[in-house]
Formats: sequence, C-alpha cells, structure tokens
Amino acid sequence: MTRVLVVEDDPQLVRALVINLQARRYGVDPAPDGATALRLAAARQPDAVVLDLGLPDMDGTDVIKALRSWTRVPILVLSARRASDEKVAALDAGADDYITKPFSMDELLARLRAAVRRTEAAPLAPDIVFVTTDEFTIDLLAKKVSRGGHDVRLTPTEWHLLEILVTNPGRLITQKHLLQEVWGVSQSSKTNYLRVYMAQLRRKLETDPAHPRYLITEPGMGYRFESCTGLS
Repeated sequence: MTRVLVVEDDPQLVRALVINLQARRYGVDPAPDGATALRLAAARQPDAVVLDLGLPDMDGTDVIKALRSWTRVPILVLSARRASDEKVAALDAGADDYITKPFSMDELLARLRAAVRRTEAAPLAPDIVFVTTDEFTIDLLAKKVSRGGHDVRLTPTEWHLLEILVTNPGRLITQKHLLQEVWGVSQSSKTNYLRVYMAQLRRKLETDPAHPRYLITEPGMGYRFESCTGLS
C-alpha cells in the first residue's frame, strides 16, 4: 500500500483528502502542523507527502528543507499562494510539484501517481554507470551527484530528468518525451515544467547557469546532455 503524509491544518480539506485517498487504497497519515508532520515522516516513512505551506507552527518551506535533509520522498505542495516567487522558493527548497488551491481532486491524484511512479528505479543504459565532467560527477547506481567535493541534493524530479539526459549523451531528447517520461502523458504539453526544473538543475550543476556547458537547450525542440569529459 502506498502511504501518503497529508500536512494540512484545514479539517474539512483533510477529511476530503483522506476520503479520496483511502477510496483509492492509499494509506493516509494526516498532520495538522509542521512538527507533527516531521515526527510522522520519520516514524511512518511515507511514499509521498502532500503539504500545505501555511501551517500554524512553521512555514511549509521549512518542513520541505527539514525533510530534504534526510529523505528524497516526493513532496507535492498544495497551497493558496500563487505568487511565482513563492512557487520558486518551494521548488528550490526541494518540492517536486506545486498545486494551487482551489484544485481538482482528479488532477491532484494524477500528479500524486506520477510523483510516486518517478521514485521507482528506472532502467539504466548498461554501459553507463559514472558520468564525470569538469564541474560535477554522477554515480547512476548510487543515485548521487557531487560537485566540488560536496553532495548535490536533487529532488526526485530533478534526478529523473538528469538521469534521462545523461544516459543519452549528445542525443536530443524532445520536450514531449521528457514530459511523458517524468510527468506522464497527460502533462505532455506543459513545457513550463521543463523550463523550471532545467533551470534548477543548471543552478545546481553549471558554473554559469545562463550559459550552460552541459545541459543544453535546443530551442523549440528539447534538451541534450553534452559530456565534455567522460562516461564509464
């Protein structure tokens, strides 16, 4: 059973989420505040987290940062905050998706399924295990990225995108293919998703994100990974 931690202080919304999730055979742990959420996350090890940002005891972005210090569980933000800087802050903190209130329950469930699906191990190209560049290294088996001798924290969504690109070095991967692989067929036209997440990857990996050396955009078509050093 897939277990979901629902972090929300609105009792009516919590009840609606619990009913809908349980009807689809999800296990649900509700948490009315950030402290309870962090305690339940450690005790119950959920498969996904649905998180409101406006909590009574702490900001939701602080909950995201605390979770990201030890887990890569998918985090879906569910918030009434619509400003782009709020969304960017949550995504930069480590959220995998951002859904604004009011929302469609069907859309939330679809995004939840996609987020859980992304955490499943993807088959790797058999001849590529390590990717080494002048700026960073990637261990595909251990699912780790390091830069300057330090681990780089990636969200599951960021990792999935990077994994697809680096296991196809030099090959153009179309926007549609990336969207379908990472977000599912229903999101295959949401090119803004790609722009946001590729920008995040560049900020974390490229020396000059505005002039990327490795994560290259082919305007109107897609993206490709240029390995300037080596694969093994």
